[in-house]
Amino acid sequence: MTRTRTLAATALLALAAAATTAAGPPAASAATGLDTVTTLPDLTFTVATGPDGATPCTIDADLYLPASASATHRVPAILTTNGFGGSKADQAGLGRAFAARGYAVLSYTGLGFPDSSCKITLDDPAYDGRAASQLISFLGGTGTATKDGAPYAMPDVVVHDATDHVGVAHPDDPRVGMVGGSYGGQIQFATAKVDKRLDAIVPIITWNDLQYSLAPNNTSLDGVTPSVPGTEKIGWTSLFFGVGIADGVQGATIDPTRDVGCPNFREEACAAKVQLDTFGYPSADTIALTDQVSVGHYLDDVVIPTFLLQGEKDTLFNLQEAVATYRGLKARGVPVKMVWQSWGHSGSTPAPGELDLNGGDIEGTYLGQRIKDWFDHYLKDSTLSTGANFAYFRDWVDYTGNARPAFAEAGRYPAVSKPTPLYLSGGNGTGALVSSTSAVRPGTTSWSNPGGGAAASYSETSALQGSAVPDAITPPYDTPGTFGAWTTSPLDADTDLVGMPTLDVRLSSPVVAAVQSAGPASQLLVFAKLYDVAPDGSLTLVNRLISPTRVGDVTQPVHIELPGIVHRVKAGHRLRLVLAATDAAYKNAVPVQPVSVVVDPTSPAVLRLPITH
Repeated sequence: MTRTRTLAATALLALAAAATTAAGPPAASAATGLDTVTTLPDLTFTVATGPDGATPCTIDADLYLPASASATHRVPAILTTNGFGGSKADQAGLGRAFAARGYAVLSYTGLGFPDSSCKITLDDPAYDGRAASQLISFLGGTGTATKDGAPYAMPDVVVHDATDHVGVAHPDDPRVGMVGGSYGGQIQFATAKVDKRLDAIVPIITWNDLQYSLAPNNTSLDGVTPSVPGTEKIGWTSLFFGVGIADGVQGATIDPTRDVGCPNFREEACAAKVQLDTFGYPSADTIALTDQVSVGHYLDDVVIPTFLLQGEKDTLFNLQEAVATYRGLKARGVPVKMVWQSWGHSGSTPAPGELDLNGGDIEGTYLGQRIKDWFDHYLKDSTLSTGANFAYFRDWVDYTGNARPAFAEAGRYPAVSKPTPLYLSGGNGTGALVSSTSAVRPGTTSWSNPGGGAAASYSETSALQGSAVPDAITPPYDTPGTFGAWTTSPLDADTDLVGMPTLDVRLSSPVVAAVQSAGPASQLLVFAKLYDVAPDGSLTLVNRLISPTRVGDVTQPVHIELPGIVHRVKAGHRLRLVLAATDAAYKNAVPVQPVSVVVDPTSPAVLRLPITH
């Protein structure tokens, strides 16, 4: 069964798992030779979770089988689950589509979401990973589910492997992959950590390090906890807790304990939320929790082919997350490819012809075909190419039908762009970005936050921007006196940015320098961002992405990595770098923090842009 979702859960699901949301039966497909699909709904599993396996949970699932599958015509399997706030129903279209293409698909509702029991454990390998592992065993022929009150065993139709990916033989080792978005993406890593029978994965718009996702401090992701903590994404964290608690209320008849103690979340999660809301930055205990549930901290345990899809329009899990996972896997020789798609969590849906996993058209979309090729290659031993190592969507390219023309492809990341320096010049009212150090002029740009935790800048209303909160009536803004700005001259030609801009700058704040040793609450906060300035002066904050920075020592140079972008700056437009004191989507500094950038022509600050050539 599937319970009615709350409005908040529905809104979040539409943003976080648009790729796997189904609405009714599949539309007609351009593919030929599709199999008839048999659907077995409402299977119930009892699984043992937790580090010691002492926490039993029930899981609600649907099974989709191609009619031609049999003991003499075996097929590989796909395991899939929902994004945050969703359920197995969200993968119904995906299940039918891939079953019609020769896969046995088991779609299940994750722990803590109706109609599965237990609390939300944040894709912890010890809980969510172990639960998924037992579903893999079911696909492999051991263990049973319950259907209509009676035991139900998996039909003997799935291809088996002789050994897993570390050379161990199992009697129940199915050829199996996983696919899913956001929360349904991270679970794939959690499963790969605990179960080497898993063969290939396709994580979509998910995280590398949840601390970076929910309380970022602009730094590159390398699996090492930053020495200076970031600042809370108050909008995103609050929405997640609201949705999770609402799901717990809906699921209380399945598992009344979900609302005992921390409502529908593991106990550490509530403590972390209270701590973040109180102080604005993560404590050691909060960091320990996010480390435990983040692939960036156990990436060495992932050894299977991984196809990463990450969204260009995503203020929750930005492009840096996928890049960190890609680099970590690539460095160890694990087969990995990466695509930057147009859409993510931030009020966007796939572009026409980009992705349609509701079963309507897989082969006719760029990403649908690539996902199918990935599974066919690794699960069916197909000789089909799995495509370019790196690809990215360009929203300035016109096309019809399949979105392939909008995707640029490359043999590796980050070969497509070269860091191009621009230097900060001048001061208040004359701040400029110039291409030569000889053009740098001295000057001072000063600003301050209002204090009291108040926000004087606005970038977005997290999760609701572009949907419940229309873009047209909520433009980004910065209040005069609370930010510094440096702007280029009008560009002579169209300029394409693909990658992560960086800024190296010195900030001056004697007030902060005198108290910063007291800890994070007394350290300087700065929010860096790039605007595209049209000839009429109108501003576009590229995908509403910003980079919060907590400066551990304001007397030292600061390196800021801005969020990854794919953006064309048209000829005649200008680029503007803004350093703001606050942002409404984040927790802001309580003490007043006056700060300046003093331009020294002999050693100017430098903004490096990832410009394609």
